[in-house]
Amino acid sequence: MGRVERDREIARRRKRRVKLKKLRTKFAAAKNDGERLEIQAKVRKISPFVNLEESVSK
Repeated sequence: MGRVERDREIARRRKRRVKLKKLRTKFAAAKNDGERLEIQAKVRKISPFVNLEESVSK
C-alpha cells in the first residue's frame, strides 16, 4: 500500500531538516566567500527564508 499525502509531507520535511543541518555545518566550515555563496544558493533552493549568517554566529 502506498503512502498517503500526509506521510509524504512529513518525510519531505524531515529530509529538508537533515539536509539543511548538513549545509549549515558546511557553511560554518567554509574557507572563503565563494564556497559560502555556493552553499547559500543551495540553501535558497531548499528553503528561501533560511538565514545562514545567524546560525554561524550562535
